[in-house]
Amino acid sequence: MPEPTKKEENEVAAPAPPPEEPKKEKEAGTAPAKEWSLGESPAGGEEQDKQNANSQLSTLFVEKPQTGSVKVGANITFVAKVKAEDLLRKPTIKWFKGKWMDLASKAGKHLQLKETFERQTRIYTFEMQIIKAKENYAGNYRCEVTYKDKFDSCSFDLEVHESTGTTPNIDIRSAFKRREVKQQEEEPEIDVWELLKNANPNEYEKIAFQYGITDLRGMLKRLKRMRRVEKKSAAFAKILDPAYQVDKGGKVRFVVELADPKLEVKWFKNGQEIRPSTKYIFEHKGNERIMFINNCALTDDSEYYVTAGDEKCSTELFVREPPIMVTKQLEDTTAYCGERVELEVEVSEDDANVKWFKNGEEIFPGPKSRYKIKVEGKKHTLIIEGATKADTAEYSAMTTGGQSSAKLSVDLRPLKITTPLTDQTVKLGKEVCLKCEISENVPGKWTKNGLPVQEGDRLKVVHKGKIHKLVIANALIEDEGEYVFTPDAYNIPMSAKVHVIDPPKIILDGLDADNTVTVIAGSKLRLEIPVTGEPPPKAIWSRADKAIMEGSGRIRAESYPDSSTLVIDVAERDDSGVYNINLKNEAGEAHASIKIKVVDIPDPPVAPNVTEVGDDWCIMNWEPPAYDGGSPILGYFIERKKKQSSRWMRLNFDLCKETTFEPKKMIEGVAYEVRIFAVNAIGISKPSMPSKPFVPLAVTSPPTLLAVDSVTDSSVTMKWRPPDQIGAAGLDGYVLEYCFEGTEDWIVANTDLIDKTKFTINGLPTDAKIFVRVKAINAAGASEPKYYSQPILVKEVIEPPKIRIPRHLKQTYIRRVGEAVNLVIPFQGKPRPELTWKKDGGEIDKNQINIRNSETDTIIFIRKAERSHSGKYDLQVKVDKYVENASIDIQIVDRPGPPQSVTIEDVWGENVALTWTPPKDDGNAAITGYTIQKADKKSMEWFTVIEHYHRTNATITELVIGNEYYFRVFAENMCGLSEDATMTKESAVIAKDGKIYKNPVYEDFDFTEAPMFTQPLVNTYAIAGYNATLNCSVRGNPKPKITWMKNKVAIVDDPRYRMFSNQGVCTLEIRKPSPYDGGTYCCKAVNDLGTVEIECKLEVKGGLSFCRLLLQGVPPNIIDSYLRDLQSSNPEEY
Repeated sequence: MPEPTKKEENEVAAPAPPPEEPKKEKEAGTAPAKEWSLGESPAGGEEQDKQNANSQLSTLFVEKPQTGSVKVGANITFVAKVKAEDLLRKPTIKWFKGKWMDLASKAGKHLQLKETFERQTRIYTFEMQIIKAKENYAGNYRCEVTYKDKFDSCSFDLEVHESTGTTPNIDIRSAFKRREVKQQEEEPEIDVWELLKNANPNEYEKIAFQYGITDLRGMLKRLKRMRRVEKKSAAFAKILDPAYQVDKGGKVRFVVELADPKLEVKWFKNGQEIRPSTKYIFEHKGNERIMFINNCALTDDSEYYVTAGDEKCSTELFVREPPIMVTKQLEDTTAYCGERVELEVEVSEDDANVKWFKNGEEIFPGPKSRYKIKVEGKKHTLIIEGATKADTAEYSAMTTGGQSSAKLSVDLRPLKITTPLTDQTVKLGKEVCLKCEISENVPGKWTKNGLPVQEGDRLKVVHKGKIHKLVIANALIEDEGEYVFTPDAYNIPMSAKVHVIDPPKIILDGLDADNTVTVIAGSKLRLEIPVTGEPPPKAIWSRADKAIMEGSGRIRAESYPDSSTLVIDVAERDDSGVYNINLKNEAGEAHASIKIKVVDIPDPPVAPNVTEVGDDWCIMNWEPPAYDGGSPILGYFIERKKKQSSRWMRLNFDLCKETTFEPKKMIEGVAYEVRIFAVNAIGISKPSMPSKPFVPLAVTSPPTLLAVDSVTDSSVTMKWRPPDQIGAAGLDGYVLEYCFEGTEDWIVANTDLIDKTKFTINGLPTDAKIFVRVKAINAAGASEPKYYSQPILVKEVIEPPKIRIPRHLKQTYIRRVGEAVNLVIPFQGKPRPELTWKKDGGEIDKNQINIRNSETDTIIFIRKAERSHSGKYDLQVKVDKYVENASIDIQIVDRPGPPQSVTIEDVWGENVALTWTPPKDDGNAAITGYTIQKADKKSMEWFTVIEHYHRTNATITELVIGNEYYFRVFAENMCGLSEDATMTKESAVIAKDGKIYKNPVYEDFDFTEAPMFTQPLVNTYAIAGYNATLNCSVRGNPKPKITWMKNKVAIVDDPRYRMFSNQGVCTLEIRKPSPYDGGTYCCKAVNDLGTVEIECKLEVKGGLSFCRLLLQGVPPNIIDSYLRDLQSSNPEEY
């Protein structure tokens, strides 16, 4: 249907473009179009449903547009409000009619879109106002609002009141059939759907208009959605038809049939539930649920669905409009070029949609088009402004109910030249005006030197009636040429020549303020100076009144139409100076002077000197280069390389302004070389000669922990630790120096370097005091000395011995048998003491106990301790006449032996009194307790009664009367319980008071029993192809022999059967039975006391139906009855 569109006065806009073609059709090219059928739904429909579902979760809308109705010619406004409290910018809103038509481009006389913002409430208000509503404005509308990832939409309907009529229901295909009636001639019905299937997608729009399809894209989407195959429904016995079609104003009836009449039914339109009203009427007839829609309007053209429980079925309703007929035909017309042509036609309805065609191609009017369409009620006029011969064609107007055609013929009038073009000569910058006049008011084309003239800011083409002008403001040299004007449709050209003159001029804008040009020595200078002048001037270059000729010299001049160039091929320092240029032509002369300066890179500096070297650094300096290249030295770059390498590495990326630099991060012991580059504004000089090779080396840090080791009457022994940092130069050795107290003369104690960290200074006078220091020596030299903090007296000092017993050895040292003993006892004393070990006053067996002595400690080591190693160990340390003694007690322990004897002293009531003697072997450790256990004479299973008991007597209580008990006792020490226990020789009988217990005499029980089934076989149904089992349970003594039979025949060695018997449970497994395996099965049990049998029936059912019904819980007897009925109704299938 026509939508509200933007219109000019008495004109209508062009129809909407055709819907997009399916992607597959675009890719297919010439392949046949996709075949559409009922029941298929396009993807777009599903996406729209998802959008609608998501919109219910959004909260963008504060107020949504509501469904409304309006009379023809009245106005109506729909309002939507969005809260902007959480929004950083204005949301985007779109208004749609139907499912895809965006109304933003249709705003105009009949449709206005407004938006406002209230700052206090922070609410955006969006309005859509329909002015002077018409019947075809009715339909379903949609409003969508988006902000970033948020989305909200709502649908609403517009009803326009009109007269209604009823038309009978027809098939959906008839919605796309059309009969064209012309003068009582009836053509056969045309299936528009077949036309669409076989037509090129580019012709969809034309076919839709010709046969009255107003929503082509919606129709294609909805029919695609109808293509879905409906699944078998458990709720609906009969679902809705795929689609219904009704004429506008008619009545339609939707019917579904329920499988369960108790289910609640709801009807929906575009996702909104339908409530009963005068328009929608609901009826119930048995299992049928019926909905009537009265007075169908275009707004009722939509998707409907009905829900029953969790299931739903859907359909589509198409509402068709009556066709528009042509009441007044077009007439053939003749006109001259340039005249206004109007083609007029009348139709049966006001403001109907009429399409215009030229030679079968549709005409699309627009702001830049010569075609305009004027609509006045039922009258439609095609206006052609300034007709040309190209407008000669057959024009036709087409409606949904007919068309009309007419021919238009446009001819030319004879042309006369009233005022011809004339040649012009003009100065540069003046205006040029070429003018001519012809007898006809027709447009024409201007060309310059055979090329079309393009209008611009300077060049204007003027056409007023019969006069044509070409105006050029501020004439330029390039405007010179031959201009030709040719009227359109006439082959009568008119020409004129334009000549522009200009005095010479030298343009020095690209040079410095003092016109100086700097060039690098050795490079080529090509100095191009732009010049102007018409005709082109002649240029002469000179230097010191000596002309520079054009040719092939190193310094030469070159001339071009718009420039003059001075060329110096290999610039030299002597080329510096002032150069003159002179221009001359018939319009005048021009002069200019240019200064050329030749600069170069500086000379390389001299080789640098390395003045100081460290562990990873050095200090170097150099002199500036003799020649700076005519430009001041900006700085220097320094490079370094290993002597054996050819790869130089730059050390600074920022220029070094000084002539001194300190390279760092070098590797000790590696030879390096350095070199220098000088830098000026021109570039970098060549490198200097490398410096002399140097090796970064560093002395070590001072030795550490210098101490006196020993002193005699003529010598002092010193010791120290190596330096903390040695460096790459390594450590060659040490030098020990000393000086006597009161002097500063240091004497070297060792003539040669020593590697060890201990040295004895001999030949010293007794009672002298000396100071001592030590230095570490490597290839870089001697390190800082390490001094002893105080003077040393050269006199032997006796240090009495002292034994420092560790704290844990000051008490008895206990170890278990088999463990290792490793004891370290430090001691002091000088000179080196003498050590003596004794055990229990005697000598130590060195084959069993190892003794190792050093200057500061002694070690006693036993690899695997035994109890014989226990005892007192005495250590004696002796220095001269001084003696120090110490003792260590070592105890090797083991688990104890059992008590020597256990005796039952008394028995009374439920109590027994026990006594025992301690074990003979206590394991070399104190007995810490005892563990008592009891055992019933019948089972002789031992149970602990008391643990960790310290006495040698105990009373055992709570014994069971009538039982006879034995008792045993374990000894316990720090190593654990004894391996064995001592048991009482006699038992203790717990008897009742006053009664003598007599042991009963029992007869042997007879366990023999005839076989008997404790669980019988049961009748079973089996499924063909699936394993089946028969189970029963039997008991008997002796164990009965089991035999299985089928139909009284024993089953023996049959691979289709497997028989099991476990703990009296008997099982027969039938592998993948067939109906042949059905029958009576018997299980027979036999032993010496008798025989017993039990039977059951097995019935094998075949087919998937029986299996499926059985798994669903249907009783087997009902399945049998169902299958028998099915077999009788279709005997051929069974």
